[in-house]
Amino acid sequence: MKKLFQLILLALLTILTNLANAQRKQVLLDSYFNDEHKKDDRGVSISYHYKWNEVDNDGFSIFKEAFKNAGASGVTMLYRAPDPDVLGSADVYIIVDPDTKKESPNPKYIRPENVEVIRNWVKQGGVLLLMANDSANVELKHFNTLAERFGIHFNDDLRNHVKDDQHFKDGALIVDEGNPMLVTAKKIFMKDICSLTLSFPAEPILRDGEAVIIAVCRYGRGTVLAVGDPWVYNEYTNGRLPKGFDNDKAANDLAQWLIQQIPDKY
Repeated sequence: MKKLFQLILLALLTILTNLANAQRKQVLLDSYFNDEHKKDDRGVSISYHYKWNEVDNDGFSIFKEAFKNAGASGVTMLYRAPDPDVLGSADVYIIVDPDTKKESPNPKYIRPENVEVIRNWVKQGGVLLLMANDSANVELKHFNTLAERFGIHFNDDLRNHVKDDQHFKDGALIVDEGNPMLVTAKKIFMKDICSLTLSFPAEPILRDGEAVIIAVCRYGRGTVLAVGDPWVYNEYTNGRLPKGFDNDKAANDLAQWLIQQIPDKY
């Protein structure tokens, strides 16, 4: 009888643990490869540009709220190089716009050991979002050593260059009906972006004519999404854009889609 009780208790604990893991949706944003600094009003050097808690135009605070609305239970930052332990507690990992020497006096490039850690994590079920920029504003050489492990190459080009704030003319992208990721967004704004070149097993999700702008790769149990711009930061999701653009909806679509890619923990 005692042994039966112990077996039942063990089974219940296993079920509860699995349920907790299944509900755990942790989103981790890199602040190691993208580690720009500026001085605040007090003259103190602070980390900025694409950070969760930045509420000005440079920040990701609106994207953060989109993840919370999509069901993320934790939305945090990573200030050191990724390792198996820290990625082991993350479900979604985001790397945005790695630094060039122009942006940081001592940029931290993506190294082969970083690539292997991240690749193994994706293979086991991690969801990775890679967001580049136009080649003048992102470190592509080392970033591509990671992206290419998943059949994705960020091109050294410049697309959708916007002149004189001509958003409709130069920065508009139309989302095709039935897009698997951008479900509610129909017209989005991206400026000064790079395109992608794909090889198996990567596939396009959004094109601009013949150019691939967003791509996905299924790798092991995990998923990689790559886009040629950090286009859902506050400046273009806060209602500033002319009427008709859906970047605010796109931020919600993107967060929802990424959360949905997290595999069951069972």
